[in-house]
Amino acid sequence: MITQNTIQQIQSRIDVVEIVGSFVKLKKRGTNYLGLCPFHNEKTPSFTVSPTKEIYKCFGCGRSGNAISFLMEAEKYSYVEALRWLANKYNVEIEETETSPEYKQVQLAADSLYIINHFAQEYFSEQLLETENGQDIALSYLKERGFREDTIKKFQLGYNPEGRDQFTKAALAAQYNIDYLQKSGLVTVREGNQYDNYRGRIIFPIHNQSGKVLGFGARLIKNNDKAPKYINTPENEIYVKSKILYGSYFARQAIDKADECLLVEGYTDVISLHQAGIENVVASGGTSLTPDQLRLIKKYTNNLTIIYDGDGAGIKAALRGLDLALEESLQVKLVLIPDKEDPDSYVNKVGAAAFTNFIAENKKDFILFQLEIALQDAGNDSNKKAAVVNQVAETISKINKAEDFTKQQDYIKRCSELLKIEESGLHALVNKLIREKVNKEENKFSRQRTDEEPPLPDEFSTGATEALSLFNKDELHERAMIRSLLEFGMMEWEPGITVAAHMLKEIEDNNLEELIDNKELVRIIQTYFTWYKEGMEPTAKSFLYHDDLPMSALVVALMDFNYEISSKWKDNYEVIVLSRADLFKEEVHSTLNYLKLRKIKRLISQNQHDLESATKADDQMIFVQIHQHLKKMEIELTKQLGIVIFR
Repeated sequence: MITQNTIQQIQSRIDVVEIVGSFVKLKKRGTNYLGLCPFHNEKTPSFTVSPTKEIYKCFGCGRSGNAISFLMEAEKYSYVEALRWLANKYNVEIEETETSPEYKQVQLAADSLYIINHFAQEYFSEQLLETENGQDIALSYLKERGFREDTIKKFQLGYNPEGRDQFTKAALAAQYNIDYLQKSGLVTVREGNQYDNYRGRIIFPIHNQSGKVLGFGARLIKNNDKAPKYINTPENEIYVKSKILYGSYFARQAIDKADECLLVEGYTDVISLHQAGIENVVASGGTSLTPDQLRLIKKYTNNLTIIYDGDGAGIKAALRGLDLALEESLQVKLVLIPDKEDPDSYVNKVGAAAFTNFIAENKKDFILFQLEIALQDAGNDSNKKAAVVNQVAETISKINKAEDFTKQQDYIKRCSELLKIEESGLHALVNKLIREKVNKEENKFSRQRTDEEPPLPDEFSTGATEALSLFNKDELHERAMIRSLLEFGMMEWEPGITVAAHMLKEIEDNNLEELIDNKELVRIIQTYFTWYKEGMEPTAKSFLYHDDLPMSALVVALMDFNYEISSKWKDNYEVIVLSRADLFKEEVHSTLNYLKLRKIKRLISQNQHDLESATKADDQMIFVQIHQHLKKMEIELTKQLGIVIFR
């Protein structure tokens, strides 16, 4: 595990605006920053980042957190992966405590593979650009294909010579481990002999989002019926094909700027389009689209245009993964390249401007295109047409997010017209499929839930903070009291006494668990005062990057983020509006007294029950005296709170 010292170094350097701003366009608005939420579709910005509180919150979907949780959400990182990303960004050397042998092995393998891949990429590039053999065979081949040298260098293309073990010898001479060389796919061992796996091939390095080389694609130069045209890195600790889109590292900014991602099949398609100035393009590698690949696209845009060959195989490839794209709320269009061309050959044939115009003019709606193809195949066969209706209904049922309701209804209308069936009938079928899916998921969830797997806290649920309005007043006051402690705890209550010291005494006098019902909130207070008694000066930030993620998320949800006081009141109207910080004593008094009043009311209710149950006169007298004492305390507190009690 990463040591606390390393975590603290990372936390001290984190700039939440810088981190979030790497993924979201932010504009300064007062003391905060505003942008479009990366976690849901919105046209009006409601995603707010506070540099002072070091948190973000979306008032549209309710997502909130800190820089680490943002990386976990946006990049689908684990907590440790997010820390490693930040450590790399801020040049913090990672120290680790003792971990399990299994974890150490996985981490060692991942680090070793990255190092070997970096060495291999530099070796292959050198062979391509700086050796006579590479220039004569591989570089001339690439230039004949129309690739310029600056493009070749940008994508770090390389060449593995035809010799049996030239790369292997170089890697072993550099003291790289043969087992990791095999795991990387660069070297193969047969009958005790070691061979280059990619010999005689053009090398295409495949990068992750931070630019590190995950693996390679290797294309055969000479015709050889016995050998596959392409070889790819085998899956290992860092190369997982379903999570990779070729070219995404180079296309990120262009996709964001264009608000559209172009998806093609092959490496050369991506490179040719980039060279032509069309940079918002990535490749799926010829495989079916996966949820991880689609989420990678969705981080940058909701608009996906798939560009494939216009032949039968291209059409089938384009239609794969459609339902997954719809479930991710992507706006999907399809363009088929004509004349048996592919994007690589077509852009070289017609030029960048004509290619861009062709894409713009020939985009087809994915669902409607799928329906047209299916109807053509069905012909006049009634059974096949019925199957088409079910297929279309199944596809439309994937569009079931609340914000996509209008889009779903529009598809039902347009598809029913093409199918020449009643709109109400298709509507009913779509709803039936949605209900069946929901029931199936609920049953699956029920089977998986065990006592050892408690539900996630509300703060991890999408829109959880929106539900705060449904909480009762007691819950809101509990949260308000803890927010006061987190924000004002180190301020002076009276000379020599902090707010935290005052609240600690009040809590100890009144028994914490009798004041606070929510056990998660109790944990926050207990943790706070443990730190306080140890000499720390806890604040909300102390919890912000805590490795107890549920507690950290709850603290983020507690932070007051609803408004800020405009400077215009003072600058333009000469009116001073007091902030919460100016009125912190009143807030602390109010929240504490409310919770004490609630406790007294409960004691009165319990005492009343005991009085009614008492049979002895002496016991009844004692309960009456207790009642009078409690009522006196209640009246005193209500006076302080300004509450009128109706009798």
